[in-house]
Amino acid sequence: MDVEAFVAAHQHEWDRLESLLRRRGRLSGAEADELVGLYRQVSTHLAMVRSSAPDAVLLGKLSSLVARARSAVTGARDPGWNDVVRFLTVSFPAAVYQNRRWWITVAVAFVALTTVMAWWVAANPDVQLAIAAPEEIRQLVEHDFEDYYSAQPAASFATQVWINNLWVATACLILGVFLGVPVVVILLLNVANVAVSGGLMASAGRLDIFLGLITPHGLLELTAVFIAAGAGLKVGWTVIDPGPLRRTDALARAGRSAVGLAVGLVGVLLISGIIEAFVTPSGLPTWARIAVGVAALVAFLAYVWTYGRRAVAAGEVGDLDRAARGDALPTAA
Repeated sequence: MDVEAFVAAHQHEWDRLESLLRRRGRLSGAEADELVGLYRQVSTHLAMVRSSAPDAVLLGKLSSLVARARSAVTGARDPGWNDVVRFLTVSFPAAVYQNRRWWITVAVAFVALTTVMAWWVAANPDVQLAIAAPEEIRQLVEHDFEDYYSAQPAASFATQVWINNLWVATACLILGVFLGVPVVVILLLNVANVAVSGGLMASAGRLDIFLGLITPHGLLELTAVFIAAGAGLKVGWTVIDPGPLRRTDALARAGRSAVGLAVGLVGVLLISGIIEAFVTPSGLPTWARIAVGVAALVAFLAYVWTYGRRAVAAGEVGDLDRAARGDALPTAA
């Protein structure tokens, strides 16, 4: 192919397509049809240059022109604030609401098991001695537990707590695919951590201090962990029982929903981290600090039940919208 002759023969078409692209928001019906026709022609020119005369400069020019024309013709998605608003008012609350039976069950089991284990620790001195030496327990209940929340600058502590909780929530979501077993292990480790601290504080007559420090941030923080754990367990159950869908399709949908939950929980855990860093160790009365935690939890649940129930009633399942996830071939049951 003679590149110079080829350019001379088709330059007017490329220039015309360039002109239409610059005016694509103000095209008449005939000009829009012309743009589509030129897009097809220039795509053919690009294919010819690639196969017969791979001139780097010409390839780059035509590739850019075809890409812009394709965007104009196909109406490529331009993610923006509409996607953010849709995620916050539809996708995320729908996913949380859709999974409510899973994470509420996790929450009830967690609280019940933690209460029983904390009572067992508080009521049995032998168990306490097996956990730590008496002087170590005294140091924990009289100083370390309370000092933990004010030992670092608030901003640094908030970031540290946020990242740690994100790791826990993400682990629950990702590892759920292994039949949910790692999720159960993570939950049991957290049960033991909370129950041992609570039991030791109760045995020393400082249960009020324990509840006054853990409640303000713990209500929202643990709810986020429960949501992640419930979603992880649901993914694990999907491996066992995919329902009417093919296992790969069911796992794909559950996985996309879990990813959406992970993104949404970033914000929820950020709020709980801020409360833990700035409210929990503050000089506010205990009732005021607890009221902040209760208000944060009530606001989150109201948000989920208001937007989530509405979205689920409209047919949302916490998945990506149809345009983003693409189409699937029908399969026989």
